[in-house]
Amino acid sequence: MDRRSGKKIKRRKKRKKRFIKLLLSMVLMVLLVILSYTGYVGYKTYKAANNSYSDLENRDKISSLRNAPVHISEDPISVLIMGIENYSGKGDKGRSDSLIIATFNPKDESMKMLSIPRDTKVYIPAINRRDKINHAYAYGGKEATIETVEQFLNIPIDYYVKVNFKGFVNIIDELGGVTVNVPFDFYDINSQWEKFYFKKGKMKLDGEAALVYARMRKKDPRGDFGRNERQQQIVRAVIDKILSPSIIFKIDDIAEEIGRNIETNMSIGEALAFRKKYSDFNSSHIQTLKIEGQDEYVNGVYYFIPDDDEMREVRQQLRQHLDLPSDASSDAEKQSSQ
Repeated sequence: MDRRSGKKIKRRKKRKKRFIKLLLSMVLMVLLVILSYTGYVGYKTYKAANNSYSDLENRDKISSLRNAPVHISEDPISVLIMGIENYSGKGDKGRSDSLIIATFNPKDESMKMLSIPRDTKVYIPAINRRDKINHAYAYGGKEATIETVEQFLNIPIDYYVKVNFKGFVNIIDELGGVTVNVPFDFYDINSQWEKFYFKKGKMKLDGEAALVYARMRKKDPRGDFGRNERQQQIVRAVIDKILSPSIIFKIDDIAEEIGRNIETNMSIGEALAFRKKYSDFNSSHIQTLKIEGQDEYVNGVYYFIPDDDEMREVRQQLRQHLDLPSDASSDAEKQSSQ
């Protein structure tokens, strides 16, 4: 096949990147619970939560797409979750390996979640041209990434969460593992070529086993569909466990992992307000959205090209969930055609 022909190709993602998306989908709830417990536990947890806080540079307190500040206990909010590769400390080096938008509406305590493929071709304001969306971070850090996502989706980004994945799987171990319903017998290996065996029925998994369980695709007769269901099992199991009262006894250890591996502009006070407002939140309140499109080579470079009609629908759903007016002629759509 001519790599320059622009023909559709089958997308091939690395196994690591698939699991990163799984981790990102649970990061937000983990962080919010850790922050919200700081009013009830000791200095160690408070310090860890404080270490995660980092405001945005060269930006007003509210997004340029907001007319007024949002109140986390009263208004719908949006959170951009960034998984960064080659992430060290709190430096802005590397590229965003995964991007997830989470929107929350307090009326029904609902959450919508959207993953943006890292190779999506979008307009990047920081360089005034189109490129892969994951390059925005290299051009201008979290600020450039937020600006790019706002333009692409035509929604304000109120908060961000930046994640280093090196220690995140440890959180599953700190939680005491998760229980899943294994659909059939199989085994697979991890990055160290260690074998893990899974038996049909309920099974408790530690962090490493959960990683292997979520990654496996080739031995599943349903392929990607089966893997997606297994990943959703783990997401829901972690969220429900994080929200259980027993978590308070492990909060210090989990908080240390959070302090080392996660950065956010959500203050402890805001997290406490969120926790109070969304006290009945659980995994059943989450709706997952998807960006449809095609994979193409453009001038020899691989991109994911979103479908215009599908993107219009995604933008409208997110705006409605944030109680924003419909805007069919958004700057996002104009830029996407350039």
